[in-house]
Amino acid sequence: MNRDPVRIRPYQPNDLDILYRICLQTADNGQDATSLFRDPRLPGYVYVAPYVTLEPSLAFVAQDRSGVGGYIVAALDSRAFEQRLERDWWPALRVSYPESSQNQADDLSRPEQYAIHDIHHAWGTADDLARGFPSHLHINLIPRLQGRGVGRRLIETVISSLRNQGSPGLHLLVGFGNQRAAGFYRHVGFTDFPASSLHIFTMDLTSEER
Repeated sequence: MNRDPVRIRPYQPNDLDILYRICLQTADNGQDATSLFRDPRLPGYVYVAPYVTLEPSLAFVAQDRSGVGGYIVAALDSRAFEQRLERDWWPALRVSYPESSQNQADDLSRPEQYAIHDIHHAWGTADDLARGFPSHLHINLIPRLQGRGVGRRLIETVISSLRNQGSPGLHLLVGFGNQRAAGFYRHVGFTDFPASSLHIFTMDLTSEER
């Protein structure tokens, strides 16, 4: 088992290619989706690249001697971030990845369908989340860094940065099929938030106690 020391450090622009690969390798409810995407960069265009491009101060990577094996990205103000995506990010992707007809969609894997849907029908943060938990995050680790406390360290790092930037609260979304991730978030201090279509987890950042 690889037990090289793991360093958490700020994202650098030359990390982007590996973050695309990590996003692909975790895009099937945390499992490797390499065989499920015709364009291997598609999940990264949706779930990681906009964050490191628009909010690089809230992007961190986990690196051991084998290289970068995980990342965490966040948005300080989800509503403002969504507005920037609508203006600066989604328009070009909507041209590159047009919505599919039903026949075309049947030829796509489920993760491909989700990614293209999210480009054209981007998630909007609900009022009750925006009021108390305006920030949100995405985190991914490939298997060699899992189960070693690296995820907790990444979350602690981004929480510290969010607090320093004045965030009162944080949320994240998890598909109902990813029970392993849901258990992890509860373990590190997130609380279930009532929702019907997704697991939503929240954390109050106004107290130092977690």
